[in-house]
Amino acid sequence: MTGELVELGRHIFYDARLSGNGTQACASCHVQELAFTDGRALGLGSTGQLHPRSPMSLVNVAFRDALTWANRDLRLLEEQALAPMFGESPVELGLAGHETRIYAELSADPRYQELFNAAYPEWDSTVNRENVIRALAAFERSIVSFNSPYDRFRFLDDESALDDSAQRGMELFFSDRTNCGSCHLGQNMALNLGLNLDGASRTQYSFEAEPHFFLFHNTGLYDLGEPFSYPADNLGLYEHTEDLDDVGRFRPPTLRNIAVTAPYMHDGSIATLGEVLDHYAAGARAPNRLSSKVILSLELSEIDRADLIAFLESLTDPVVLNDSRWGNPWDRD
Repeated sequence: MTGELVELGRHIFYDARLSGNGTQACASCHVQELAFTDGRALGLGSTGQLHPRSPMSLVNVAFRDALTWANRDLRLLEEQALAPMFGESPVELGLAGHETRIYAELSADPRYQELFNAAYPEWDSTVNRENVIRALAAFERSIVSFNSPYDRFRFLDDESALDDSAQRGMELFFSDRTNCGSCHLGQNMALNLGLNLDGASRTQYSFEAEPHFFLFHNTGLYDLGEPFSYPADNLGLYEHTEDLDDVGRFRPPTLRNIAVTAPYMHDGSIATLGEVLDHYAAGARAPNRLSSKVILSLELSEIDRADLIAFLESLTDPVVLNDSRWGNPWDRD
């Protein structure tokens, strides 16, 4: 992680030449002002293919243990990048078969010649897959968000950062009454390290002999009957484990900047934060045999609902949504 490597990655992230047909960049599906999501229910690839899931936010992705909605094995950004770049089911950027042409085009660009030489001063600075992916991952790791009103209140002792409604919402969110914190914990509002809750799939890996745990939950969005309660193109963790108990289990997303990342859930099937509250207050819209047992029906007054939404809105960080450090470097042309 150097400033030069991050800057190279920023250029790559916003460059539509890094798609097979030159129509999309990484930023097409990860828009800064939308907390690096795209506002769509389902992702749309460079060839027009609609994806079964919505793009996840890249904010604070450096601090996540599992990087996608349902693949527990993609834990490094350098590994994850291969899927949108070269994957063919579904096609995202569609680089497969076009690498030689595209790398040659970038190599001829004077700006990239300067950027690659600056990013890789002590080793081969050739425009190739390894160097592109390393820079792209460095830029993604630089996208951090810790400047929300919630952060200022919770960690910087700024008592004016949250109004009374948001403070009540925060207390309610983390209370046993709502149980929201069971799935949205930690600095990223997404972690559940070390817990083994009934109805959640726990996967253990060891990094340098230190165990890390991360959870995938079935949130009761569908109940289509056995053996697959979820749609065939969205079976969740099951697609990678082939364990029927993993059907419909997905990784909880970060709640940071959640107010600007609608629509919600892995398939964008819930349009607003108010509807998300309806879903969980009802104990899920379609409870099924595998629904997480931490999802309990509850009574929410209109004040409770307003307070919870005020708290969720307090997780919005205007810096990460607007700072030019993460903006399009090609805009100046």
